[in-house]
Amino acid sequence: MSGTQRLTLPAPAKLNLFLHILGRRDDGYHELQTLFQFLDHGDELTFALRHDGQIQLHTAMPDVPHDSNLIVQAARLLQARAGTPLGADIWIDKRLPMGGGIGGGSSDAATTLLGLNHLWQLGYSLDRLAALGLLLGADLPVFIRGHAAFAEGVGERLTAVELEEPWYFVGVPQVFVSTAEIFTDPWLTRNTPPIKVRPVLAANSHNDCQPVVERRYPLVRNALVSLSKFCDAKLTGTGSCVFGAFPSKAEADKVSALLADTLQGFVAKGCNVSMLHQQLEKLGSRV
Repeated sequence: MSGTQRLTLPAPAKLNLFLHILGRRDDGYHELQTLFQFLDHGDELTFALRHDGQIQLHTAMPDVPHDSNLIVQAARLLQARAGTPLGADIWIDKRLPMGGGIGGGSSDAATTLLGLNHLWQLGYSLDRLAALGLLLGADLPVFIRGHAAFAEGVGERLTAVELEEPWYFVGVPQVFVSTAEIFTDPWLTRNTPPIKVRPVLAANSHNDCQPVVERRYPLVRNALVSLSKFCDAKLTGTGSCVFGAFPSKAEADKVSALLADTLQGFVAKGCNVSMLHQQLEKLGSRV
């Protein structure tokens, strides 16, 4: 690593292009099928090497105590498993909304595992990091592996796929959606028949969480109605963010401008390889 003491890496957003719920397991978790694709938009984390073993996140998060932040938990988990005496100072430029269904917290934690693996020169494989990430959340493995994927189980069994990479407008309703609240809703569909990996974007693909979120959160329903005037508008994950695909940046920008007064959002390109992994490849990371 040529003695690098500081490292800045992206934590990209993701979209669930569909989300099917097949059933509820005995442990309370749900069996899912979903399709993940990354965006070239996200948070940015900076890591600086410490030799005293301390892990310190210097960016405060509203309503998230320091030690409860997934970034800190990921750093301490990797540190403990590796038995390293090294620590890190961490800063985050937070751009992704919390409770938006685009993977903000999970992506931040995954970038932390990959970034500190590089900074501390641990040489952990992606398999090993993904297994650690799964201890923190079901979405972490896809961010750690860094490739668009068809996911099963609780979202951890991944099959890499090659998808078209359109431009997306992502609308961000100003509301926090609780994932736990949606998955415990009695009206949630839990018996969608499983599909094969291909065709993963069949006409019957949908988001089983969307009707529940629309019923509970009028702001999300209104956002979907507004965006549906221009495209096939969908909810990502359990929300609150909504999205639509466009063949060009110009078309996505146009819709963004037309909705600017009623729906905040951003335009980003779909990516089959996450910008985190693109950056790590440039750094010559061994994972």
